[in-house]
Amino acid sequence: MGKGEGRNQTLIMEFILLGFGNLPELQPLLFLVFLVIYVVTVAGNILIVALIVTDQHLHTPMYFFLGNLSFLEICYSSTFLPRLLASLLTGDRTISIKGCILQTYFFGILSATESLLLAAMSYDRYLAICNPLRYAALMNGRICCQLMAGSWISSFLGCTTINIFLLKSKFCDSKEIDHFFCDFSPVIKLSCDDSQTVQLLTFIVSALGTLVPCLLVLTSYIRIITTILRIPSTTGRQKAFSTCSSHLIVVIVYYGTLITVYVVPTADNHKVLHKLFSVFYTVLTPMINPVIYSLRNKEVNEALRKTVLKLVAFRNRHGSLKDKV
Repeated sequence: MGKGEGRNQTLIMEFILLGFGNLPELQPLLFLVFLVIYVVTVAGNILIVALIVTDQHLHTPMYFFLGNLSFLEICYSSTFLPRLLASLLTGDRTISIKGCILQTYFFGILSATESLLLAAMSYDRYLAICNPLRYAALMNGRICCQLMAGSWISSFLGCTTINIFLLKSKFCDSKEIDHFFCDFSPVIKLSCDDSQTVQLLTFIVSALGTLVPCLLVLTSYIRIITTILRIPSTTGRQKAFSTCSSHLIVVIVYYGTLITVYVVPTADNHKVLHKLFSVFYTVLTPMINPVIYSLRNKEVNEALRKTVLKLVAFRNRHGSLKDKV
């Protein structure tokens, strides 16, 4: 029996994102919370990108990847947060099928790219700590660009292949999606067509785009920790670990919440908890990444201090010129 047999075959043209429930009194509060998060996320990540671009001391492979990660986080948050804010402000939860699939598409590309980028950053730290004498030769500008381009292109190709199948799907029965954005799993459940092919394809692409990078990150950090523990001096161990601790925290937070949402089975009565973890890795992680890197990184802090001093000096100089005039 086909998937569509025995269910209402009335085709639907739009979805309704249920979001965080039908509680009108909470909508203004949720709007303000997510607005603050979005502004802080964009401002924090733009600041990281600006510091890396303008400060010559940060023109290294490690900060090249960090700058790309910050740019990625801006795009990532902008994929669904503006739509969520508009929904909370106006009360309109509807989204067209094409708009929903487009959101799923960009979300998939950015998620897969972030997984591959975190793996590239782990490889960079592995070379810097485990093979420092050959680091400059093995992680030069050309290789950095190749790793970055490979992450974007492979994510684009994988997600485009899935979306070609998704765009051909017809949707019927219920139009409600119990989520605050268009994620693949809840969307494909509303398809009238046999979705086994696209689900299998999605599983393969997800495994290659998430599981493989996760294993590479795990392998890199096993080697890194083993190498650090062999360093005889306590100062040397602390210095070596400080160069990768920020990235390790980001990796644990990102993959920890991602595995909780997509791998750990979730019962229907735990949907609220599932949604909460989704908020953490889609909304909060992009916001806290700049905080983690700036608070735990002396070079970023130093670049920020220099920039603030330059701005203060420029303002004072400009003020004194106006006084003279």
